Amino acid sequence: MPNMERRKQKEQIVAQIEEKLKAAKVIIFADYRGMTVAELTELRQQLRMEGVKTEVLKNTMLFFAMKNTGFAPNDYEDTLFGPNLVIFSNEDMVAPAKIMYEASKKNEHLSIKMGIVEGNIVAAEKIKDLAELPPKEVLVAQVLGTMQAPISSFVRVLNANITGFVRALDQVREKKEAC
Repeated sequence: MPNMERRKQKEQIVAQIEEKLKAAKVIIFADYRGMTVAELTELRQQLRMEGVKTEVLKNTMLFFAMKNTGFAPNDYEDTLFGPNLVIFSNEDMVAPAKIMYEASKKNEHLSIKMGIVEGNIVAAEKIKDLAELPPKEVLVAQVLGTMQAPISSFVRVLNANITGFVRALDQVREKKEAC
């Protein structure tokens, strides 16, 4: 009987991990071996301030959950060996990537192994690319700027035509006054 209870507990843990995998927009897997408790606590606090959850999961439980959610084992088993710090973000995709990337630059013991971005497994380099994106406000400003550019150009063209017409009339007026 104790084995059945233990198995049910493990199945519940796997089900919880599956829910987190399905709900997250971005998941980052990192190796934290060699970090001090203080460094790991500071990293977790930074992530928590951004609404990001961090967990250390047993690989067997994680692998069962990933397999049950549709990920092929050969996509991740070779990469996720050893202990894993797993970062789940249900809201922001860029903030956890930025925090993890900056922390890995400062701490030689922290390294990003891979990630899952909107349901797709990506290499550590893609997490770095995600971290290097400008803030959301800057991206919105850039999009608005490109949307306004054609309108501004159109207004300048119309204004140039009107200005040219006014100049031509002014020259005609000057010639008539001279005569």
